[in-house]
Amino acid sequence: MSGSSGNSNSLQVAAQQWQADLATWAIPEDILRQAPQSPWIHPVAMFTVTEEVPDSPSHARARETLAGGSLLDVGCGGGRATMAVADAAGLAIGVDSSAQMLQEYAKAARDRGLPCSTIEGEWPQVAGQTPESDVVVCHHVVYNVAQIVPFLRALNDHSRRRVVLELPALHPLSSMNPLWERFWGLQRPTRPTAQDLVGIADALGFAPKVQIWQDQQWGARVALPVQERVRYARIRLCLTEDRDAEVAAALMQQMDAQPREVATVWWDRV
Repeated sequence: MSGSSGNSNSLQVAAQQWQADLATWAIPEDILRQAPQSPWIHPVAMFTVTEEVPDSPSHARARETLAGGSLLDVGCGGGRATMAVADAAGLAIGVDSSAQMLQEYAKAARDRGLPCSTIEGEWPQVAGQTPESDVVVCHHVVYNVAQIVPFLRALNDHSRRRVVLELPALHPLSSMNPLWERFWGLQRPTRPTAQDLVGIADALGFAPKVQIWQDQQWGARVALPVQERVRYARIRLCLTEDRDAEVAAALMQQMDAQPREVATVWWDRV
């Protein structure tokens, strides 16, 4: 059973604003037409879990109510949010639209002796075939979700105890804004933000709590070989391969490997 919808008008306005703000991150068509390949890539190597995951406020909020119960990880990727609390979980369920990510998730669970199952598909479209769990986690996904209200409601409805979200305080592509201006003269958006997400969860009646913290591990966690990092940035910027040297020089000046602000948002099932 979902929580109270609160003020339905304010919820509708906030949800529409969230969707409109996300739409402003679309790449202009004239730039897309020049792109040699789709810029929307997600290297699996950035999401795999090969060793112990450092603790964080998000992991602590999940662990303190897990107590050997079941964990549902929506948008699980390679399983970082799950494997960080594997010692406190009795069963894990990973949901992701990528079969390759789910393979990595299952492997990471096997390596840790954690029983798990996986469900391939988009959330909340696969919510009907996904069992309830004691704790539901969803890390670094919501900025990809235009229809945020049904997404959050389905998370809440699948939790017996707690829902824990993790997301950057600012849109995750914000670190590339100076590069877009440098290579294309393009001003990129600044919203939505984590506080906008908190407002929507509050309007849904979930009474969310939030903690903003510095992710000191971010630079190391997403590190790729230099050549791969340049290639990844160049593709995201819709540039051709002959611009690699320029992209490499620009990345040397970037601060995206520095600690960034992250929001942990959580609520107990209502």
